[in-house]
Amino acid sequence: MSRSPWRGVLLASSTAVRNTGLRAVLALAVAAGTTGCVVLPAEPPTEDGAAVGQAPERFTIAPDDYHVPYAGTAEDGRKFFLSEELFDGDSAYVGVFLWNADGTFDEVQVDAVPRAEGLPPGQAGPSSAEDLVEARLAELGEYVLEPIEVEPFTQDVDGVTFGWNLDQYEDGTYFINVMPGDFIAYYEPWDGLGYDT
Repeated sequence: MSRSPWRGVLLASSTAVRNTGLRAVLALAVAAGTTGCVVLPAEPPTEDGAAVGQAPERFTIAPDDYHVPYAGTAEDGRKFFLSEELFDGDSAYVGVFLWNADGTFDEVQVDAVPRAEGLPPGQAGPSSAEDLVEARLAELGEYVLEPIEVEPFTQDVDGVTFGWNLDQYEDGTYFINVMPGDFIAYYEPWDGLGYDT
């Protein structure tokens, strides 16, 4: 997956800050704990003070040239994510997920489309619905592709779940994955700079 130069800079600087801050917190906690001055927390805080492993209220979706080509702000100020890779079994969809300007969920618009021929079962891929994608983008007006900070949501449409589903592994690790298809999964630090596919 290629990365834009600005993403690499942010990733390097945020990682450096996070690692330095974590070392400082741990050093102070060990010093205070060994002198009996403080009760150590179960998990160190993150940069914003939240405990590691805490369910996020918001996460960032950053556009890239892989699975997230369309994320940003529409002309009316709403945040959007558009994908032509959504799938459920043999069904494929073009979906536009919309949030209000403050990042709260607004609506989902879904169109069933033919699944691209030759795609193995369970694999995401473009749906060959370029005209529909262009029409949906035109409906957004003058839009800007940029990182957006939004809340996770799910909504059922005709028996299929669409959205960004917040879930947790047995070890307590939270993740947010796109539905349907589960081909993008975000993890802490929820900055949109990396995801699993």
